[in-house]
Amino acid sequence: MAEDQKGFFRGQWKQDGPVALCARLILGGVFIYASIDKIAHPEAFAEAIYNYQILPDFLINLTAIILPWLELILGIFLIIGLFREGSALIVTGLMVVFLSAMVFNLARGLDIHCGCFSTSTEDYGNAPMVWYVFRDGLFLLPASYLFYRTFRVKRQTVSD
Repeated sequence: MAEDQKGFFRGQWKQDGPVALCARLILGGVFIYASIDKIAHPEAFAEAIYNYQILPDFLINLTAIILPWLELILGIFLIIGLFREGSALIVTGLMVVFLSAMVFNLARGLDIHCGCFSTSTEDYGNAPMVWYVFRDGLFLLPASYLFYRTFRVKRQTVSD
């Protein structure tokens, strides 16, 4: 690796601080883990998306194919610190969309398998939808912090 590239990556890790670094690693791991089963079983993930009854039918299969790969790429980018601003923006946006979709269905009285980490309905068990809303709300905390930290540091650097 060239010396300027080593310095770039070292600078990325230094700039983070321990809390932002933990947020990146946790979210990166979560997104990578969440993508694995969806990539392996796109048809089952398409069914989970369909159960939300939010997207039009013509977008369900496309979403089931693209979203898991996007999650995998974003997870990798978060862990290695690549494209930090874009990754933080998209991850936070996805977390808001995921949480909103669950809250929307909970408000409609639908208690569905979220399809978040496993496309298998056997793993669904007896956990209520409220649990998944709570869990995704917890994931939104480090995403929001990372978003804030990434853009605050960027803004401070530009203004200096």
